[in-house]
Amino acid sequence: MKVALHFSTILLVWLFVLQGCAQIPAQFRYDSTESGAPKVVWPGPPEVARYGYVGQLTGEENFYRPGAKTANAGLRFLRWVVGLTGHSPDPVVLQRPQAVTGSADGRVYVSDVSRQAVFMFDTVKGRLEVWEWAGEGVRFVLPIGVVPGVAGELLVADAALKFVVRLGSDGRPLGRIGEGLLKHPAGVARDPVRGRIYVADRGENLVRVFDDSGVLVGTLGEFGEAPGQFNAPTYLDWRGDRLYVTDTLNSRIQIFSPEGEMVSTFGRRGLYLGELPRPKGVTVDSHGNIYVVESYYDYLLVFNRDGELLLPIGGAGYELGQFFLPAGVWADGNDRIYVADTFNGRVVIFQYLGDGDGVDRVENGSVAVRSATIQ
Repeated sequence: MKVALHFSTILLVWLFVLQGCAQIPAQFRYDSTESGAPKVVWPGPPEVARYGYVGQLTGEENFYRPGAKTANAGLRFLRWVVGLTGHSPDPVVLQRPQAVTGSADGRVYVSDVSRQAVFMFDTVKGRLEVWEWAGEGVRFVLPIGVVPGVAGELLVADAALKFVVRLGSDGRPLGRIGEGLLKHPAGVARDPVRGRIYVADRGENLVRVFDDSGVLVGTLGEFGEAPGQFNAPTYLDWRGDRLYVTDTLNSRIQIFSPEGEMVSTFGRRGLYLGELPRPKGVTVDSHGNIYVVESYYDYLLVFNRDGELLLPIGGAGYELGQFFLPAGVWADGNDRIYVADTFNGRVVIFQYLGDGDGVDRVENGSVAVRSATIQ
């Protein structure tokens, strides 16, 4: 008995030692594609490449510890010896990502309507967190729009809860915006200069405007098909002193000034490539290129600032460069384009290469990692 107890004690000591060894500094990477993998660009040769594949976000698979494989194997063996084995926990992965955004400190936020939560990918510190709570005792139900708020906050529009949640940088709920006013909030955008928050209310066919404290200061639009009117507005983006609104059931994108005046519009119903039977996410890069997710035929469409089609990327499927009912899209400060590929359970990232072929940028983007520690 004493010998067995002594042996178990030694094993437990080694178990804790190996646990400490497993805490190797972690690294974040966009996916598990090795640096030697073929580069994928759009359009393909012999055309000049304009976009390159960077990688994808799926969940905990984006975080790894080099050299930890041996330690983890020993850890699993000792757990089995001392009787600590059990069912492995479910992997922390995206299920049905809906919208994506990010912040200057290297965080990428993804709303997930199936997981009923917001995933926080910290690409600098190598940390993945899943934020489930919209308030004390209240969980997210249908989180859709996400956008950075004031002072490091994150704003999350929940269509089922019918309000926008203010989350602190630690994911803690801080308050609500639009409670009692919103019927079906979807997309959300923010003008950081004027401190204005825009919320697309699909249920009311308008966009409500709040200040940073959550006070309603105005509305844009009403139901209809005329310029400045909406039929089920969904996704929003604020770029270059303009508000971009996906007017989904009117099959168009409408662009507004800070004063709420309709500046321009493009898109129409149709079945030809470049038309917008069911547009969803919209965003704009630093060059003025406008990106629209066309969910009916599973395309990311690239337009110039005048609404003229430049390039389609996608088509229905699960292979690289294909989508299955995509939803949100977001362009970061480095002109990387993030697409919420909803029913493929991933966020796919492309790099805009500019006017040149940009092959080096694709290679560097696809293998870039940041050292960090997973918490």
